[in-house]
Amino acid sequence: MSSYWLVKSEPSAWSWDQMVAAKTTEWSGVRNPGALINMKQMKKGDRAFFYHSNEGKCVVGIVEIAKTFYADPKDEKSGLVDMRAVEKLPSEVTLAAIKQDPALKDMVLVKNSRLSVQPVTAAEWARVCKLGGLKSGN
Repeated sequence: MSSYWLVKSEPSAWSWDQMVAAKTTEWSGVRNPGALINMKQMKKGDRAFFYHSNEGKCVVGIVEIAKTFYADPKDEKSGLVDMRAVEKLPSEVTLAAIKQDPALKDMVLVKNSRLSVQPVTAAEWARVCKLGGLKSGN
């Protein structure tokens, strides 16, 4: 069974457009212990929302885990997963919209917005996909 996640990036550091252009990339720079625990739980084929943090504060696309957690050769305190771009949401889903939706009141993004890699429940995944204009919920 696949799991769902949300990964954050500041657009000035790594944007959705850069993710799409790269097709597949290492997801690096994560040092928070909680976020690293989440990355270690990611499985190949899991899906994640790509969230623009600080600038924009919105879910903009969906990525898929292409390679599970492995050691970062440049930083022994960190690790990596590889992700590939899947699709852009037809409509961005803002943090404000997520906070206003009663179905998303317990989402980690609402309760611990600073965590850069976080789990998303299947129900939250389906709701955010719907808000973003996706019919299938991928």
